[in-house]
Amino acid sequence: QVHMVESGGGSVQAGGSLTLSCVVSENPYSTYCTAWFRQSPGKEREWLAIIANSGITTYADSAKGRFTISQDNAKNTLYLQMNNVKSEDTAMYYCAAAYRAPFTECPLVTDQYKNWGQGTQVTVSS
Repeated sequence: QVHMVESGGGSVQAGGSLTLSCVVSENPYSTYCTAWFRQSPGKEREWLAIIANSGITTYADSAKGRFTISQDNAKNTLYLQMNNVKSEDTAMYYCAAAYRAPFTECPLVTDQYKNWGQGTQVTVSS
């Protein structure tokens, strides 16, 4: 079981920046993906950015150009740098992990991510 703990959420003004962190316990998988998702009230959970243990990244259209996912393997920490935030970015943000079969791409389906953090709230005010 992979344990994940997010932090860094809070209130930020539109146009500002915020960095979310996710500490990941030792991952038993040799090949895996970690990702950031978010969920707003009344909406489905959506993926924003994914990074494979190889470092390859994938972004949803809603995150391209404004959000950056990165990982520090020495600290077992996943990051999401959020720039030029908008009111529609207000949501609960979650980090998650999924096993990745060798030589395959990271899954883009929420159900494939079996390990989740508890979430951190981001509120953007105008």
